[in-house]
Amino acid sequence: MKRKMKYAMVALLVLLGGAVASTVRANTPQVPVPGQVTMVDLGAKRCIPCKMMAPILEALEKEYAGRAAIIFIDVWENPNETDKFKLRVIPTQIFYDAQGRERWRHEGFLEKAVIEAKLKELGVQ
Repeated sequence: MKRKMKYAMVALLVLLGGAVASTVRANTPQVPVPGQVTMVDLGAKRCIPCKMMAPILEALEKEYAGRAAIIFIDVWENPNETDKFKLRVIPTQIFYDAQGRERWRHEGFLEKAVIEAKLKELGVQ
């Protein structure tokens, strides 16, 4: 069953226009960032909802620099991340507290105000 799910995910990614990379890039950041509230967005640069989130993530990264880690990982370029984070769909956002515990997970597009509220809930000033 798990194997079928993985094949279905790969097939879906290919149908949506993403060519699954055959190698994992060595530059994927450490998630969660030690000692810091971390929000990771797992998606793809060519996925439509992911493209809609890109300017939001860029703004948040600047606004929260030094206070929270905002990370984007392209799972089409880094296919091993799909299993690592147990993804079902993209985009998926995962929030970690400063101790590195996963606190909340969301699938699909996520508005900036919701992300900011979650960061505040996790203690980011």
